[in-house]
Amino acid sequence: MLKLLERLLKDKVATEAITFKEGEAMPYLPDGTKVTADIIKSRLGRSLHVRHLDAGSCNACDFEMGALSNPLYDLHRYGIHFDASPRHADLLMVTGVVTRNLAEALKRSYEAMPEPRLVMACGDCAIDGGAYGESYAIVGPAEKVVPVDIYVPGCPPRPNVMIAGLIAAADMLAERL
Repeated sequence: MLKLLERLLKDKVATEAITFKEGEAMPYLPDGTKVTADIIKSRLGRSLHVRHLDAGSCNACDFEMGALSNPLYDLHRYGIHFDASPRHADLLMVTGVVTRNLAEALKRSYEAMPEPRLVMACGDCAIDGGAYGESYAIVGPAEKVVPVDIYVPGCPPRPNVMIAGLIAAADMLAERL
């Protein structure tokens, strides 16, 4: 591997592919990325836009979500993009147990989204309250505030599982369009 890298640096032209073959990473297939992106584009006719809302998480899901934009997972290659405004989003991706302070923000974000809209509960806390459950400060899972369409389990869910959920969201959105 070191000799290959030295040669690539010397030639300044990459003529051979360097692949990553870890069990946790998305499998690399030479045409797999293009096929997946083409599936999303053919079903939607465009890319999928996601608005993330942290409703009160411990940030573990958010850290894993940050890995979606690194070179290993590279979410943009699938035609999936994160947006700053719910008004531009197709999907609301909720992480964390919903706290009482953020329940209204979650509801307003959902209402600001154009139809058809989807909600993904990402992580065990957003799905069922996780270890936090309910208390005076916690409402509970996301479905107590907004209707949830897709559940991505895990504490925290791995990036490849999140990508699978986002691809499923593209399928669901295509059916609703």
